[in-house]
Amino acid sequence: MEQQRKIRVAVVFGGQSPEHAISCAGGGAMLAAIDRDRYDVIPVGILPDGRWVLTADEPDRLAIAGGEMPSVSSVAEPGTQVAPWATAAAGAAPDGRALSASEPGAIPRELSEVDVVLPILHGPFGEDGTIQGLLELAGIRYVGAGVLASAVSMDKEYMKLIFKARGLPVGPFVVVRDRDWQPAPGGGASPSAAEARKPVLDAIAELGWPVFVKPARGGSSIGTSKATDLAGLHEAIETARRYDPKVLVEKAIDGREIECSVLEGLDGGPPDTSLPGQLLVDGGEEFWDFEAKYLDAASGMAIPAPIPAEHIEEIRRLAAAAFDAVSCEGLARVDFFYTPAGEILLNEINTIPGMTAASYFPKMWAASGLPVGQLIDRLISTALRKRPGLR
Repeated sequence: MEQQRKIRVAVVFGGQSPEHAISCAGGGAMLAAIDRDRYDVIPVGILPDGRWVLTADEPDRLAIAGGEMPSVSSVAEPGTQVAPWATAAAGAAPDGRALSASEPGAIPRELSEVDVVLPILHGPFGEDGTIQGLLELAGIRYVGAGVLASAVSMDKEYMKLIFKARGLPVGPFVVVRDRDWQPAPGGGASPSAAEARKPVLDAIAELGWPVFVKPARGGSSIGTSKATDLAGLHEAIETARRYDPKVLVEKAIDGREIECSVLEGLDGGPPDTSLPGQLLVDGGEEFWDFEAKYLDAASGMAIPAPIPAEHIEEIRRLAAAAFDAVSCEGLARVDFFYTPAGEILLNEINTIPGMTAASYFPKMWAASGLPVGQLIDRLISTALRKRPGLR
């Protein structure tokens, strides 16, 4: 009897967003956890300039260690064949050989030979529907949300608008678009520039202080800051605009931060939800920022969240409702605020949640009885059941 071949899986990580290093760390964690007896694994990295490269299958080199962040370039496999257009741009490996790369936007030939892609890509050009659309055009199955759900969930304005339209509870927010914040000609301040900003500043003032300011299409708290007055607001908006011309300003919610992991239901059933966890920030940070998420050993999560049982069940219900509201598929992490009065507010949904050793999406599932190896199996089997194209 002919032995059944293993399922071929491409783990794609890195990418062009500011979350490149976190995507690399997540990719490394998946390479370390995936069952090699069941799967043939092809590690594929996307460099910050958009080129795709085959990488070394060495998860340890992609771990966050000693505060050092990983990158695709550090694990890219050197090769002797480079497409002519890439010769000048590809650069050289430490041993002097050129890196074998595919053009930005072009899928490497190796992906045409896999059964499914497991994308561990965060932020723009990875989590926002762009890679998903590229894979669909190529007829390649992939893990996770489709184009629409990815795009909507990446853009926090439209994500919140859909939640509100579905009757889900969200906190007050104001969107600052590029046209609302244009500087005066030649730079600096001017009466005309101040007048142009007045409507959006008036709207923000109605939120009250403090507020949180973040890129509308960002993640990992990169570019996010807290403003307690008008001067701080201007600085926070400028910081966020370095990552995205569209900025979200949210009213600060007094309460705990609770997360819940979600998986697409088996056999077309309703979404499954994990035990929710409460984020614990013990390293002196004012909020759950990049440092607390990835570099502060004092931060952590209490699973299950230490709140009444009926509120845990309501958070799980709302997490499933948020997943359905944006037509999500595969997996997601849904984030909440839980106020001292017991009010539950939706913050956001992440369609490719963090998968690093420090990430809580897999930890919440492990605490709910689904260890990471089985979690990966479920994600892959769910993706393989889907037909390419519209579904």
